[in-house]
Amino acid sequence: MSRLSANSSRALVRGAVFGLGLTAALLLTGCQGGQPGGPPSETSSTTASPTSGVLSPRPSATEPSGSATPAAVYKPADAKGKAENVPVPVMPELAKENSKEGLEAFIRYWYAQLNYSYESGETGTLRSLSAANCSWCTSLRESVEAAWKDGRWVAGAGILTASLEMDFDPARSSQVAIVQVIQEAVEIRNGDGSLYQDPTPATNSASRAEFEFKDECWIMVDLGLIR
Repeated sequence: MSRLSANSSRALVRGAVFGLGLTAALLLTGCQGGQPGGPPSETSSTTASPTSGVLSPRPSATEPSGSATPAAVYKPADAKGKAENVPVPVMPELAKENSKEGLEAFIRYWYAQLNYSYESGETGTLRSLSAANCSWCTSLRESVEAAWKDGRWVAGAGILTASLEMDFDPARSSQVAIVQVIQEAVEIRNGDGSLYQDPTPATNSASRAEFEFKDECWIMVDLGLIR
């Protein structure tokens, strides 16, 4: 992990990550700007970024577009139904830059996209942001898809990227970040609103994530919990 402090890495809270409680724990090529890529099927070197303490995306409503048509109101999922009008994360231009700042922006975007997958069931874009051989990424994607099968949906599961450590070295072919993630309890709801299974408790966990810059964009190539 190069010059990253082992003590500070271990100091981050250990836990189960983003668990759906189905068959896998968590996590998941190409630069995409945030458009869904398929059917249902997010700092700094040692501190949290200024925007990392915000659950994303959890707005109360979308902003007016300036047209005569009112903006659709965002509604989070609950026992009565699926989330509605969930804002689609858009990749910032900075996240396509091969720099420390660019990678930080990509990480923020990656977790925003993960959050969107929980809310919408759409995993195509999340797949495009990670390498095909990232096994944990595949397990995460498949878990989200399984949660959304047969008319089910996910409620809760909001993600907070609480802090990040990075020792960016432009001479290396890959970069490593330690990400602390806090997630709300995850509920999987049946079509009638009942619980499909017991909710997965809220988590506070630290993961080691590895990234490579290829074809003018970042991709996640490996992910795992720090134990």
